[in-house]
Amino acid sequence: MVSPLEPKKKRGRVAAFLLAIDAWLDTTLYEVGFRFREFWEAATIFFRRFRVKGWRRGVIEILSEGFTLGAGGAVVMLALAIPAFQETGGDWRAQDDFAVTFLDRYGNEIGQRGLIQRDSVPVDQMPDHVIKAVLATEDRRFFEHYGIDFLGLMRAMTENVRANSVVQGGSSLTQQLAKNLFLSNERTLERKVKEAFLALWLEANLSKKEILQLYLDRSYMGGGTFGIEAAADFYFGKSVRDLTLAEAAMMAGLFKAPSKYAPHVNLPAARARANVVLSNLVDSGFMTEGQVLQARRHPADVVDRGDRKSPDYYLDWAFEEVRKLAAKSRQHSLVAHTAFDPNIQQAAEESLEFHLRQYGKDYNATQGAIVVIESNGAVRAIVGGRDYGASQFNRATKALRQPGSSFKAYVYAAAVEHGFTPDTIVSGAPVSWGNWHPGNYNGASAGRMTLTTAFVKSINTVPVRLAKDNLGIKPIKELAEAMGVESTLESHKTMVLGTSGMTVMDQATGYSVFPQDGMAGTRHGVTQLVTHSGDVIYDFAKDAPPPRRVLSEQAVSYMNTMLVQVPVIGTARRAALPGIVSGGKTGTSQAYRDAWYVGFTGNYTAAVWIGNDDYSPTRNMTGGSMPAMVWQRLMAYAHQNIDLRPIPGIAQPFVDAATAAKAQEAARASAQAEADRAAAERPPVLSSRTTQLLRQINRQFLSAPALRPELDPETVSAL
Repeated sequence: MVSPLEPKKKRGRVAAFLLAIDAWLDTTLYEVGFRFREFWEAATIFFRRFRVKGWRRGVIEILSEGFTLGAGGAVVMLALAIPAFQETGGDWRAQDDFAVTFLDRYGNEIGQRGLIQRDSVPVDQMPDHVIKAVLATEDRRFFEHYGIDFLGLMRAMTENVRANSVVQGGSSLTQQLAKNLFLSNERTLERKVKEAFLALWLEANLSKKEILQLYLDRSYMGGGTFGIEAAADFYFGKSVRDLTLAEAAMMAGLFKAPSKYAPHVNLPAARARANVVLSNLVDSGFMTEGQVLQARRHPADVVDRGDRKSPDYYLDWAFEEVRKLAAKSRQHSLVAHTAFDPNIQQAAEESLEFHLRQYGKDYNATQGAIVVIESNGAVRAIVGGRDYGASQFNRATKALRQPGSSFKAYVYAAAVEHGFTPDTIVSGAPVSWGNWHPGNYNGASAGRMTLTTAFVKSINTVPVRLAKDNLGIKPIKELAEAMGVESTLESHKTMVLGTSGMTVMDQATGYSVFPQDGMAGTRHGVTQLVTHSGDVIYDFAKDAPPPRRVLSEQAVSYMNTMLVQVPVIGTARRAALPGIVSGGKTGTSQAYRDAWYVGFTGNYTAAVWIGNDDYSPTRNMTGGSMPAMVWQRLMAYAHQNIDLRPIPGIAQPFVDAATAAKAQEAARASAQAEADRAAAERPPVLSSRTTQLLRQINRQFLSAPALRPELDPETVSAL
């Protein structure tokens, strides 16, 4: 039998145990606190011995803050280094795998890409004066720094401040190699940070000799040549092993500005630059004035290459295509027959440069890109920027820019595939999608209208309503990708108004489906790959996958019916081609950062983008202004003396003569107003010497048949 006092005894023992624990905790915490105070007091007394006063204390405080900020900065730099080091994940040496000679559509050689071991001359076999000339000009302390030359950077900054302009660069040779191997020429802070980290990575993983070898083999040196050996052969007809001091100085002057100082383009400028290199050799202590005197007196002469101009942006893109097509081939020395058309390429370059010179300052636009695709899928021309020597970044195939309203073609194509017709009545009233309330251009309101009217007038609320109430985002995205868009499209509701980045190549490829009657998968730049012995590695006609239908014939007919009205009564009247039916769509991104016109005829599709590399806004430039004018000038040339093909689904005039006449008159009035505004903003008076030069340039331009536009006699007389 359990005693009634037993539970009380147990509770008493438990309480005593808990009290003992509580007492132990109190005692322990007190002891720890007491010991800590003793330690803190001892430490304080100890460090008082190091206390400084007066000016020394200021120095210590600054150093302390510096260490604190340095620790924080180290964490930030580590975070920035991670994306930089990700660039090294691929096989960045793979460019050496192939040596490819490229031919245009007529069989003429247009350039080479890649390297093989016999084409790369080891540094040890190059003349001493070649190496010295390069280092004296590009990086005098190359063998002393570890990727980043802080002393050289400070010297360059001092000289630039003294000259009040950029006269010296602060990038080390290793940094330049990092840019050539892993990065683009975009002038952004992110790129400079990556460049610095990658330079350190190269120094840690390669010897100085290997870095110098790669730099000399991979740098662009003008004339479509990469590497000092190829450049020596192109400019002087000899190996780098045989270069004289005068020739070596001219070669060393090419690294920073190959287009500006290319001797086959501007020999006087090249010789002046070579003289600067010779001065650098003396200033750096690598040579004496007596040793360079002979080279100063007898500057180098170059091999006459005529007016050959290499289509470098096209070759870069085609080289990537070759590497994909020949990835499994054991033959690495190849000849690539391409779809490149030199005449269309020249017309595209001329049209872009002409309009940027004429209107670039008015619109605050500095760059552009163009892709031209024939209706059989052949890529005839690629303009990746204004100057390949200044920037090898291909804006036509690499730059992701917002397409703006030009993306609406994919939305409307999905709509007609889902039962809509050009005559379907839709609402252009304001629409809300969650917390998104898109508006129309200039805040204009719209009521009920046909699908055609909404497309031609580029009403924003209509495609948003179509996606929200009828289609959804997924079908639009899937159709755009099926039509040839390779860039990653964001599955966001704002995508329907062109907020997802796309390339110019994407746009040209996607729109080429309309003149190809709804078929996709035909785009190609390489028509045939053969070895130097004649063995065929790849033939597009036999080996390419068959075209696939992505739009029904009815959908193509509906879309083309709407697209061909845009240059006549829509937003692209400046793109209208006299006597030739064309279709297309303008596009303008947020804050006027990007302006597009993507259009087609039965023969060609061309996409034009104009903007700025640094994403700065243009001055209210829309796709219907300069991009449409660039497109019109290019396509007017491309359609000379060829058989015009019909646009699928357009079998008769799509607009009455009276409406077309009014539209053309409005386009002429708009162009005249634009010209008057540009003329009013120009300086009112030119010197007689300037006037003579302008007249000489115009006479030369008008005498070049390949570049001469269709001008009326009054315009020719004025020029």
